[in-house]
Amino acid sequence: MSERFSTGSSEPIIVIQDLHFAYHPEAEQPIYALRGIDLQVYPGEYLVIIGHNGSGKSTLAKHLNALLRPTQGNVWVKGFNTRVLAHTLAIRQTVGMVFQVPDNQLVATIVEEDVAFGPENLGVPEKELRQRVEWALDVVDMKEQRHRQPHRLSAGQKQRVAIAGVIAMRPDVLVLDEATSMLDPEGRREILAAVRKLNDDGVTVIAITHFMEEAIEGDRVLVMEAGRIVVEGSPRQVFAHIEQLHRLQLDVPQITELAYRVSQRDARFPSNLLSVPEVVDAIQERTKQSAGHGQAVHPILANDRPVSAWNPIQSPEQRETPPQPKPLIQVTDLHHTYLRGTPLEVVALRGVDLEVYRGEAVGIIGRTGSGKSTLVQHLNGLLRPREPGKVWVDGQDLAEPNTDVRSIRQKVGLVFQYPEQQLFERLVGDDIAFGLRKLGLPPEERRERVRWAMEMVGLDFELFKDRFTFSLSGGEMRKVALAGVLALRPEVLILDECISGLDPRSRRDLLERLRRWHRDHGLTLVLVSSNMEDVAELVSRVYVLDAGRVVMSGAVRQVFAQPERLREYGMNVPPVTEMAHQLQARGMAAPEVPLTVAEGVEMVWKILNS
Repeated sequence: MSERFSTGSSEPIIVIQDLHFAYHPEAEQPIYALRGIDLQVYPGEYLVIIGHNGSGKSTLAKHLNALLRPTQGNVWVKGFNTRVLAHTLAIRQTVGMVFQVPDNQLVATIVEEDVAFGPENLGVPEKELRQRVEWALDVVDMKEQRHRQPHRLSAGQKQRVAIAGVIAMRPDVLVLDEATSMLDPEGRREILAAVRKLNDDGVTVIAITHFMEEAIEGDRVLVMEAGRIVVEGSPRQVFAHIEQLHRLQLDVPQITELAYRVSQRDARFPSNLLSVPEVVDAIQERTKQSAGHGQAVHPILANDRPVSAWNPIQSPEQRETPPQPKPLIQVTDLHHTYLRGTPLEVVALRGVDLEVYRGEAVGIIGRTGSGKSTLVQHLNGLLRPREPGKVWVDGQDLAEPNTDVRSIRQKVGLVFQYPEQQLFERLVGDDIAFGLRKLGLPPEERRERVRWAMEMVGLDFELFKDRFTFSLSGGEMRKVALAGVLALRPEVLILDECISGLDPRSRRDLLERLRRWHRDHGLTLVLVSSNMEDVAELVSRVYVLDAGRVVMSGAVRQVFAQPERLREYGMNVPPVTEMAHQLQARGMAAPEVPLTVAEGVEMVWKILNS
């Protein structure tokens, strides 16, 4: 976290005055994305922009390098007005942008050629070009993949290549639009460290993110709502407005919410804490104060209330599904190699065993490129197992050529890492109804299923059913794609990193709806995620993959009780769980590691009163 930046007397590098923007302004009902933005960004600043899906964040970002031009108002970059077409090259040399979906900016057939594409087009001499490519690949830790084809990489690896291609151009301003959303925890830490190093070297950073723990890295945080800036300040100032942020469909860092809830019980406990070490220090200090007065902490009952609108999610023990005689999905000794027998051969899976029981919620985690997506694509027949591996789904052997794969895909729904790439109809309602039409369902049933699926993902039926799919924000596209799978009512739902682009409230609401569907209707869930908070809240068992092998497995609390081992495989634990481990290291008892904020609050309360 940083509170070091000072504008001083320097001139802003970006100036935005009364910026308005509407998609299809000539249409009968134009879509207004920005409504009067005024903003100045200073050289060397680290600015973070947060807001729920559709609030205008990405639209604002695309104005910073003239990908979009104002409907009204002006944007100046280093004194160049983005409205003037002759200034476009100079603006884009100044402002480099990394998009939310890396495929949108990968252009070459080999990784190192892709990284070289931008600086080469800027006329960088060959010797310096090679140095820049080496440096950029080293920054994102992709040197070993330099000769691979980008389309053969995992989503997180693609994102690293996209970032490398932009920083190789050495822009004055680096704009990151959800650029870490597809990375594993270790990858996010490495990229954030690299971005911080660039920022320390004078690069201005503008980061759009849904990870609140990333937002505390900024010098300044902007909160957007309905195309306007509604909150602005340092991370500590902004995240002090917990109730307001919740009303804006946003979260605060998990550890900040914990501190706030504890402060509601004990007025002397600080509420504006942003990191695990700060909370651990505060707990230690508060216990010393209590010991010095010879009394326990007593609650202020009038303020003892939850700060969130959602209900606490069940513990893994409550979510546990009793073992059944036969798994619904069983994987044994599964291997998979891409481009087998060619110079570009890549081994993705090396003898994986996995079981999923009917009505269970199982998590699959692992660093980028560990084989997670390859594994789950075997579970509904998109990839077929080769000897000696076997995959059975509800008793059907997917290795058998006569297996009815279509019936399996109706039973096992898979939402991809980039679900927006599953959209192909012009209108939202038509896209969600596509699979239902293929099943031959009558119009009235299709309509009701589409309505239900849209409600499940948090989209208003009347407001969105006739919207053009290409006019949606990235997060809204993800919701539509997910609704298209949910409408089919699969028995098994596999979510492959597909909720990472959702704003915090949308993500939590969706997880809560899925949890209820899982609990009340026996939906079997398989969650692939790099967000350990989501894993802790939703699943009962977890598999950890690394280099194509299962390296850890068991109950989620059991696995998260081993943070050092998880870090060896590029993973971490939720902040409240990390807090418990740090308290244990300082000799403060934490009998059972917490997985959620509610559990963390109760653990801290017991320590303060012990």
